Amino acid sequence: MSLCTDPYSVTGKPPEIAEHAVLLVVGAGEAGIGAAIAAARSGTQTVLIDEHPLDPALFGLDVPFHFGQRADGSVQNRGRALDQIVQAHPRLDEAFEAGVDVRLGVTAWAGFVNGPTSHALTKPVVALADSQRSWLMSFDRLVVAAGRRDLGFAFPGWELPGVMGATGLHTLLCRYRAFAGRRILILGGGRLGLETALEAHRQGLEIAAIVEALPAFPAPANLLAEARAAGIELMAGTIITEAQGGAAGIERARLVALADDLLPIAGRERVVECDTICLALGAVPNVELLDQLGCKMTYRSDRGGHLPLLTPEGRSSLETVFAVGDCAGIAVEADGLERLAIWSRAQIAVSGIDVTVCQCEEVSRRDLIEVKPPRYLERETRGLKTRNLQTLLADGPANQDQIKRLTRAGMGVCQGRRCREQVTALLSLAGETAPARVPLPSHRPPLRPLPLSVLQDRHEHPGMRSGWDVWFGIDGQFDPYWDIKS
Repeated sequence: MSLCTDPYSVTGKPPEIAEHAVLLVVGAGEAGIGAAIAAARSGTQTVLIDEHPLDPALFGLDVPFHFGQRADGSVQNRGRALDQIVQAHPRLDEAFEAGVDVRLGVTAWAGFVNGPTSHALTKPVVALADSQRSWLMSFDRLVVAAGRRDLGFAFPGWELPGVMGATGLHTLLCRYRAFAGRRILILGGGRLGLETALEAHRQGLEIAAIVEALPAFPAPANLLAEARAAGIELMAGTIITEAQGGAAGIERARLVALADDLLPIAGRERVVECDTICLALGAVPNVELLDQLGCKMTYRSDRGGHLPLLTPEGRSSLETVFAVGDCAGIAVEADGLERLAIWSRAQIAVSGIDVTVCQCEEVSRRDLIEVKPPRYLERETRGLKTRNLQTLLADGPANQDQIKRLTRAGMGVCQGRRCREQVTALLSLAGETAPARVPLPSHRPPLRPLPLSVLQDRHEHPGMRSGWDVWFGIDGQFDPYWDIKS
């Protein structure tokens, strides 16, 4: 019997690979630079990429960090930005001297390896892009050193310019020297909050206060002592009720004291003047590339939450993929998602559930709990009225991918970076389960917003191009569902 190949299959039609690296390192923080230098000195051909300096448009999209529109105009000057990035990482000079092929302003927007449902690749590849083009680089070994990102936290007014994450603030202060604020209110009294406040204070910025919802600050005693010595006000047992301001951004924050049960105390409100509110409740390992590649994941409350399952040598479940630095785990004093759930419960007690969580798609806490479709669709049908989070939970553990498809929470241009963990915390609270039991939502390419101009010159194999019509030739493909006969 003769075998025939489906003409529309990808079999025998591999994508064009532009270049190859024996070792590709993604991320030029301390861990990534260290790994690249060590490899190059051992004689390994090594390529080190880092997405900084960013395309200026990404600052406004809060990608890869929550910048809160607090980057000043100097980030538009690529030459200056590149100079600042190099100055912020003195070991980059050491990497150049060691023979590392260093490429700044290059992002890894996807990774692909052969697996159970794909056998078309001749080698594992990472999809790269800069401001001009996109291309594929194959590799023998891949080291991911993607770092961390902040936990978002919603409250009335958090969509105003000036609300930002601690990593975003640190990046603007220390990498770009391009922070536009002057007086900062820090939310979060753990190590991250204290270190962020002290760094900003050392750079001459005014710290309005550090706020912690719990009755006592969880930060180490030495950091608390340093903050007090610097004259920084520490406000334990306190939660933000609202941020107020105008088109230019934050002008003040309204706070309220909390009892030991995290309920607000009437008559204990306070207003704090500030132009920036920094979210420093915690950080999570930046696992998006590792997860999208298909590395097995695990949950470690003492290491920041979801992270890749690694051997002692840092090897993932994929033999050729390794992880180092914060993306492999963060040393924390408390589970960040547990802390976020605690803060969310306290904030809900103050402001209720009609507060936007996903800014991109305007999805509120109520929309998530009631599993409402987007506001531009019909929301009052009989079927939708009978569906809510509790009916979904009756069928099994909450699945954030399912909630995402039903509500569009996390589908916006920031790709869930501001709301992903908040949705996890709400599902945890509603389902009365630990955040660790809420599955990690999937990551899909592209992992960064890419302009079509960057992708326009990417052409598939000629055999793929000749079969594209199959995707548009399915009988009834575009018929509306109400015209389909059962």
